[in-house]
Amino acid sequence: MKADNLCQPCLWHTWASTRPEAIALVTAKSEYTWQALVERIHRLARVLAAQGVSEGAVVTVVSNNSPDVVMLHLACIQLGAITALTMPQPYQLIQENLRVLYGEGQRQFVWSSDSAISGFSEQDRQRLFTDCQILNLQAPVASSASCLARRDAGRRDAEQRDTEQRDTEKIASIVFTSGSSGVPKAVAHTQEQHLASARGLLAVLSFQQHDCWLLSLPIYHVSGLSILYRWLSVGACLKIGSGQLEQDIQGATHASLVATQLKRLLDHRQPLQLSHVLLGGSDVPLPLCQQARDSGIETWLGYGITEAASTVTAKPTDGIASAGRVLPNRQVQLRNKRIYIAGDTLASGYYYQGLLIPLVDEQGWFDSKDVGQWVDGELRITGRADNQFISGGENIHCEEIEAVLNRHPDIRQSLVIPVHSAEYGVRPVALIDSASDQSALQLPLWLADKLTRFKIPDAFFPMPQQPQTGIKLSRKAMREWLSDNQNEYQLMNAPENVK
Repeated sequence: MKADNLCQPCLWHTWASTRPEAIALVTAKSEYTWQALVERIHRLARVLAAQGVSEGAVVTVVSNNSPDVVMLHLACIQLGAITALTMPQPYQLIQENLRVLYGEGQRQFVWSSDSAISGFSEQDRQRLFTDCQILNLQAPVASSASCLARRDAGRRDAEQRDTEQRDTEKIASIVFTSGSSGVPKAVAHTQEQHLASARGLLAVLSFQQHDCWLLSLPIYHVSGLSILYRWLSVGACLKIGSGQLEQDIQGATHASLVATQLKRLLDHRQPLQLSHVLLGGSDVPLPLCQQARDSGIETWLGYGITEAASTVTAKPTDGIASAGRVLPNRQVQLRNKRIYIAGDTLASGYYYQGLLIPLVDEQGWFDSKDVGQWVDGELRITGRADNQFISGGENIHCEEIEAVLNRHPDIRQSLVIPVHSAEYGVRPVALIDSASDQSALQLPLWLADKLTRFKIPDAFFPMPQQPQTGIKLSRKAMREWLSDNQNEYQLMNAPENVK
C-alpha cells in the first residue's frame, strides 16, 4: 500500500510486486507493464480524490471501451468508490440512470468520453454540466496532504450513513439492466463477486499469465466487465482495441465473440493467435465450431445473466444442444422449468440512491425468468418465461424457433414475434437477416423436419436495419417495426420488460 493510503488492497499491486515488467495492458497506442499500470492507476486515484471522490462515492462513467474507462474503474476501486458503467445514449436516458443512482442533494460525479458528449445537443451539454460534477482525468495531481484531508472528510460523511448505506461501501461496480417496470435496474457487485465469477470459469477454461484476452464486448455490459476480472484474477494481459475486430484480434489468445464475428474472422483467413473463444448466443452452428477447431481454436458456449456477474454455465462446444454444466461458485435449480440461481457470484442487490434492494427470495435464490431443462447434467435454455406464448393450446417459445432458424447456413440472425390469430389465438412470425435472397431460402420446407408443424412461423420478413444500442438485438424495436410496417398483423401485448 502506498504511503498516502489512497489504496484499497488490489490485485494489480500483487502482480506489480511479482511480475513488474510483464505486459499487463495493450492499447491501440501503448503497452503498460504491471508496474507502469499501478503507477498510472495510483496517480489517477489521487486526481479523483482531489476532486472529491471518496469511499462510497458513486462515479458514473458514460463511454464505450477505452483505456481511460478501465483505469478509471480500477482507480475507483482503489479509493473504495463505486463505478456505475453506462452506455453512451441520449441525455434523457442518462438522466433516468442518474435518478436511480443519486438521491436529492447528493453529489453526482460523472465522467463522459468526448465522443459520448459530442452526441448531446448543446442544451443537454449545459444540463449535464449544471446537474453533475464532471470529472477531469487530466487535472493536476494534488498533494498527499490534500488527498488525505479529502479522504478523511469522506470517511466522516460515511460515518453518518445508516447501516444499510454503509453496506454499499464494498460495492465495486454498477451495471444497468432493464426492469419489469421499464425503469432501469442498477445491479451492484463487489470485487469479490466478480472474482468468484472469473475464477469459476477459469477453473475449467484455460487462461494463463502468458495469454491475452481481447476486451471485445462493452464494459458497460457485465459480459465485458467480466473480461476485466478474468484478466485481474490471473495476472495475464488485457488488450483494448480500436473497435476494428480484424485488427484488434491480432496478438489475442482469448476473445468473447458472437458466432457471426467468429465466422467473419475465419472467413477472412488471416493468421490468428486465438486459442480460445467464448461464444455468446443461444445457438452456435456446429460446422462453425469445427471450422474453428481446424484452425486451432477451442470454442466454448455459456449461459449467463447480469445479476450473476456473467457466466453461470459453460462447456466446450459439441453436438449436444445445451449451455453446459454449472460452474464453480454458482448453484442452479429448476422450479417448474424456471431457472433459479444462487452462489458467490450473485449481486449484492439492486442499487437505489445509496440503498441495496435484495434480489433473492427468502432461501437466497434469484429468479432469472429464464426457462430451461437438464440434459445429462447440462443446462439447456428453452427461452424467457415472458417470451412464451400459447398457440392453439400448445406452448411455444420464441427462442426455440430462433435457435432452429439460426442453424440455416444462410441466416445470420432471426427473431420471432407472436401475433394475433383468429383461429389459434396466437401465431409466430419471423424476421430474418439472411445472406441470400429470402425467397430462395424456402424456409417452411426447410423447417418441416426440424420443428413441429404448429411451431413453423406463418410468415417470414426481411429484418430491417436498426441501430443497435447494446450487444443484443432489440426485440422491442423489432416489434415496433413489424407493427408499423405490416398492418395485416396485430401484435400481442408485450410484457413490460421486453427489450
